[in-house]
This record gives sequence, structure tokens and C-alpha cells, in this order.
Amino acid sequence: MSSQPTITPDALPATMRGVVMYGPGDVRVEDRPVPRVRKPTDAVIRVDAACICGSDLWPYRGIDADFSEPRPMGHEYVGTVVEVGDAVTSVRPGDFVVGSFCVSDNTCEICDSGFQSRCPNVEQPFMGEAQAQYARVPEADGTLVVVPGGRPDDEGQIASLLAASDVLGTGWFGAVAAQAGPGKTIAVVGDGAVGLCAVLAAKALGSENVIAFSRHEDRAAMARDFGADVVIAERGDEGATKVKEVTGGYGAHGVVEAVGNQVSVEQAIASCRPGGYVGFVGVSHGVTLEGVALFAAEVHLLSGPAPVRRFLPDLIERICSGQINPGKVFTSQIPLEDAAEGYRAMDERRQIKVLLRTQ
Repeated sequence: MSSQPTITPDALPATMRGVVMYGPGDVRVEDRPVPRVRKPTDAVIRVDAACICGSDLWPYRGIDADFSEPRPMGHEYVGTVVEVGDAVTSVRPGDFVVGSFCVSDNTCEICDSGFQSRCPNVEQPFMGEAQAQYARVPEADGTLVVVPGGRPDDEGQIASLLAASDVLGTGWFGAVAAQAGPGKTIAVVGDGAVGLCAVLAAKALGSENVIAFSRHEDRAAMARDFGADVVIAERGDEGATKVKEVTGGYGAHGVVEAVGNQVSVEQAIASCRPGGYVGFVGVSHGVTLEGVALFAAEVHLLSGPAPVRRFLPDLIERICSGQINPGKVFTSQIPLEDAAEGYRAMDERRQIKVLLRTQ
């Protein structure tokens, strides 16, 4: 683990570089004020690495986007704490931390039940503005987790810890919701970063057979590397039929849906056996579920933003001990200044996921 000089609040610069989206396809990197503690429960971190999320591509493509004002981007982050509010007790300046993309106090009944992503006690439910050199983290005690031993020397491990902030944590939630475990067959719909991390999670949780869907050889190869036993190219009803063919006609015990469109959701439900479980973690756009069909499917369905904070301590331990290496999902690592090219590369599916080097 490397040690870096601690930056005191008095030594923080006035401005930093950060990514701002002005409209569909219009991504710029510009000078922005360095955030500071606003409330006693805040922390400010120097961001060591950030990344572009598949969900960032929805506004980039002009879908469900409000550009009445320019949008500072980013919700995935790892970094070093540089300032804390007076009420913060679990992190201190100099700590290297991973944070959830959802903000939580991690003390209420909802958080205690494992759904920190729906904490009712926060004003800002999701992180933002993290594709930048510094970021303010609300509810630092409930949102950040310290990495034991400090900042890793291995940049690959930093990439894996960054993945834990969202895509790994979301894929893990999907696999848990699908009841991944010994003796189970788990199918994963979606070959983006979340879907690939769900493949990794399902296998790491002990699933006997993991089925991935992909028609792109680079993504199929990564799915196999992450533990997929079977890769199916077909989609929709044809894909669901293939799942039943390899499961004795029954369907998978559980399915992770990691896309969020109509075809993928219907495919996930159709691939699941009666009594099975569907973890619906793809951000939904234009999806409607017909009541009679859902009733007849007779499956359990759990959906929503992933409570990453629930899983972070375990994921950090697995990463730091070398049990899992989700950082492979970053097929490109580029300077923050080149963020616009990173967005283009992901939009055109030339890259699976792009890491932004912020310092």
C-alpha cells in the first residue's frame, strides 16, 4: 500500500477539472470550484479514479434528459479523504475510501434491513459530480468505507475497487436477488459492465452453472473469464428457449436483468423457471409489464437501485485478497481531459467501460 501526503483543507485548490454535459453528445471538461464541506456529515475526497457509467449514456443520447442547466457528471469514485465535517467519525483525512453511488446514513431501519439505496433520511439520494478531481460525499459515515491499509500500489486493484462503487455492487445485488449460490443455475441478461459483473458475482457466490447472453465476442470472452459456463447469442424468446434447452426444460433458478429495456426484461422473466427469482437491476426505460403475463410467470421479482453499501466491506476484502478482479471490466483507461472520447467510445460500443484518471 502506498502512502500519499495528506492534503489539509487549507491547502485545497480553489478550482479543479470536472466533466460537464451540456446536451446530448456534448461533453466538456472544464474548470469548476473545488467542493467543500457544507454540512457536519459531509466529507470531501480527492478522487483517485472515476469512470463513465452505462447509465450516463442515457442523457448522452438525449433520453430522459433535462438540460435546462449543464449537468456535472459522475457517481462512481474512489479516493482519499481530504476534509470531513464535525459530525463525521468513521473516516478521517488521509483515508483511502470507496463509496456507494447511493447516499445513506446506514443507521435507519431501512438501511439496517440492507436497503441503503432507499435511505429515507438523506436529502441527496445519489452521488453526483464525481467525474472530477474532487468530490463532496454527503452522509460520509454511512456512504464511505475505508480500504484497510490505505491506497493500493497496484493500479489494477484501484480499478477493481472503483468497480465496487457501482457496477460490481450492482451486479452483486442482482446475483443475490436472483438467489445465486451452490447448486443453482443463474442466467444473466446483458453483456455490459453490470451484466459482466453479475456473471462474476454469480460464480463467486458458488453457482453451479452461469449462463451469459452475448453476441459480441469480446464481451463473451470476458463473460467466460468471469466464470460463465455457457454463452448464448440469441435474444428475446429465442434466448429464453435456449436457456430452457440447457436446463432440462425448466429454465434458470434465477436471472439477473442488467439492461432495462422491454425485450431484456421479458427475456429475463421468460428464462426463469416457475418459483425462480429475477434480479431486475438494469435502469428501466420504457418498460411495461403486462399483469396477466407476470401473474402467469410465477416468479419472484426484486428490482431497484443497488444497495451497494451493504456489500462494500465484503467486496473490498475479496478484491484486496485477490479473490476477484472486476477491474478487468475497464477496457480503457484515459485521462479525465479525454472524457468526451470516453463517452463516444462507450456510446459506439468500442469499449465496455472507461476509467477516468483524475490526478
